[in-house]
Amino acid sequence: MGHGLAMQVARRMVVFLKRPGGQSQFSVPLIKQTADDGFSELHAWMASHLRDDLCVEVLAERVNMSARTFARTYASKVKRTPARSVEAMRLEAACSLLEISQMPLKRIATECGLGNEQTMRRAFVRQFGINPQDYRARFSA
Repeated sequence: MGHGLAMQVARRMVVFLKRPGGQSQFSVPLIKQTADDGFSELHAWMASHLRDDLCVEVLAERVNMSARTFARTYASKVKRTPARSVEAMRLEAACSLLEISQMPLKRIATECGLGNEQTMRRAFVRQFGINPQDYRARFSA
């Protein structure tokens, strides 16, 4: 039946655990894939390749656009830069690993494409106002 129907079913079938502390109850990759912005297939691919280099040039090549045209079109349709979308997806993946595992921060940063602990810490503080250790203490099971 196609990608559109699959995404509608996925949205309805996802069952979230009640997260403590007012933590958001949504999935960045799922929202991005269901958005009617022309980039849903790219967002699905991005979500499954978070460890890879997801610079503008790579993403533009993936959708057969020049880097400049892609960056401009993406920002116009998605209302955020490609880099911010990639960071949001990577942070969500890191949050999930912090919640469900005792994996070292260095490994989580690598697994999620955030590079190293310092880069991950800066992204967490910028996005959530707390560092990854505090996030884990607050939200882990």
